[in-house]
Amino acid sequence: MRAFPLIVLLGSCLASSVHAANAQDWLSRLAKAEGQSFHGSFVYERNGSFSTHGIWHRVDAAGEMRERLLQLDGPVQEVLRVGGHPACVSEGLADQLHDLRVSPPVVAPARLAERYELRVAGRSRVAGREAIVLTLIPRDQYRYAVELHLDEASALPLKSLLVNEKGQLLERFQFIDLDTETAVSDEQLQPGDSCKPVDAVSPGSASVPAWRAAWVPPGFQLQQALQRRSPASAEQVAYLTYDDGLARFSIFLEPLRGAKVEDARSQLGPTAVVSRRMSTVDGDVMVTVVGEIPLGTAERVALSMQAQAAEKVVQ
Repeated sequence: MRAFPLIVLLGSCLASSVHAANAQDWLSRLAKAEGQSFHGSFVYERNGSFSTHGIWHRVDAAGEMRERLLQLDGPVQEVLRVGGHPACVSEGLADQLHDLRVSPPVVAPARLAERYELRVAGRSRVAGREAIVLTLIPRDQYRYAVELHLDEASALPLKSLLVNEKGQLLERFQFIDLDTETAVSDEQLQPGDSCKPVDAVSPGSASVPAWRAAWVPPGFQLQQALQRRSPASAEQVAYLTYDDGLARFSIFLEPLRGAKVEDARSQLGPTAVVSRRMSTVDGDVMVTVVGEIPLGTAERVALSMQAQAAEKVVQ
């Protein structure tokens, strides 16, 4: 699907100021949509491969969210989140905990207008529901264009397309069916035996890793800085996440302790992965940048990593 030229063509025919204001209104509704309960099934496409998933999302009277995601084809893969944090996860997903996107992303409308051109591009129909189509065109080369089809009734994203600068579709998320009326039961939120408990991460203050990115794309802000045990070893891995209100990437820094590991770079659909060895006074460290950003952006972030004094931040 050559979506990017279509987005530009549609945008040129619209009154920018009016549609930008309308887009902001819809993004504000989207930002609040996760507070609703719903369940349904969706397809996910990346790099030419498809998978189908069931999702059950419930918000109780106190505002606590419980969400279960179950892959419906191929190997059984399951995630349960409570209060936004993973409570259990299938073994095959354990090393992807930091970057699992269980439900559609929650946007930060006020920040997006600085880095994306926002437009209402028309209407559509997805999963039997009427939708409003929004386009978010990046103002630089450091992020991707996004097309969102928001449910008119609930503002939940029924469909999202991630498109590169050449108009190539990188990722598709699309509901097949969605129910916002029927209550989600305790039984539907009960995970299967393959979902293994995850150690809870205590809130409060966390030690910031002694690293900083000297360069990140304009608009990206540090959201988390933690130390976590590596799923592949007993080493403590420094973990940092950045986002721009929509796109996100993570940085992992793991001591190598003499291990021979080569630098690497790859792109699978929208996800760039760049790993490079860095020498420090305490030994070599492997820096890995992972996220739905262009490969060149990830490489520049990885090359900018610098050591800094440890400090404290409040989460």
